[in-house]
Amino acid sequence: VQLQASGGGLVQAGGSLRLSCAASGSIFSINVMRWYRQAPGKLREWVAAITATGSTNYADSVKGRFTISRDNAKNTMYLQMNSLKAEDTAVYYCNAFGETLTRDTFGPVWGQGTQVTVSS
Repeated sequence: VQLQASGGGLVQAGGSLRLSCAASGSIFSINVMRWYRQAPGKLREWVAAITATGSTNYADSVKGRFTISRDNAKNTMYLQMNSLKAEDTAVYYCNAFGETLTRDTFGPVWGQGTQVTVSS
């Protein structure tokens, strides 16, 4: 199972970006999917999570500005980021837990990260 994160870029403060995280491989189901981020010189921090049934949870720092969603048919998760701030600048990573077609559990599987830079 592999995850591919995309959608990062350079945006001005107050702008928006939409990240995607596509899972591929021998997947039967994906349970929880999460976004994390890591700013330069800082530890990786959790951003948001979504379950297979669509329940969501957010870090306080992004609540009200970011929206996590997923398309189970496409095994893809999204992160809509609005009202971006300079402090949102980081490499954003996705991860996932689930079951393979042989019903083995997998996870956490990590994507390679996508850079988000917010200019002030």
